[in-house]
Amino acid sequence: MRIWFLCKVKYAKENEQGLLKNVSEQYLVDAVSFTEAEARIYDMLGSTIRGDFQVTNISKSNFVDVFPYEDIDIWHKCKITYVVADADSGKEKKVTQYMLVTAHDVKEAYDRIHESLSNMLVTFRVPDIVESPIVEVFPYEHDDEELLPPPPSHLKPLSEVKAEQERREESRAANQTHSTDTEEEEEAELIEYNSEDDDNIEKEL
Repeated sequence: MRIWFLCKVKYAKENEQGLLKNVSEQYLVDAVSFTEAEARIYDMLGSTIRGDFQVTNISKSNFVDVFPYEDIDIWHKCKITYVVADADSGKEKKVTQYMLVTAHDVKEAYDRIHESLSNMLVTFRVPDIVESPIVEVFPYEHDDEELLPPPPSHLKPLSEVKAEQERREESRAANQTHSTDTEEEEEAELIEYNSEDDDNIEKEL
């Protein structure tokens, strides 16, 4: 599940008259931590904002998903509600979620959020839609992997852990097979030895 961070950025923006005016804008960033969110927002805006800018605040948002449409960049915040049965008590409970969708107006946002959620298995309602102050949304891309902070030195990649577990299981299985073969050989020698003893006893008689 994605985690969306709301980043507030302050910088001097040139208006239509060519004058610089201090503005504060909001951006939504897909990241795994506050550290990565800060790194991504500086990387994304570094090439688009002229001059210096400052990230004044980063917070986790309550958005669970975003649905961009290419024909418009105006974001609308949609409140989604639906009812599900509680797994423990079996009682119904109301779930509220917030999502973003780009649209020209509220009516189009309503139609588009229904279109985007058409595969939901439960019946949902959209009781509220408002235009969002968010300027742009930066979903996670594979090219952004280099921005991720390196893992701690004492942690191993999952692939290495799995490979080590497989080697241990193979070694354990090989030891068990060797132990079984040894026991069978000892049992065979014992049976052969007993047979020789029986032959000697019969000869003496």
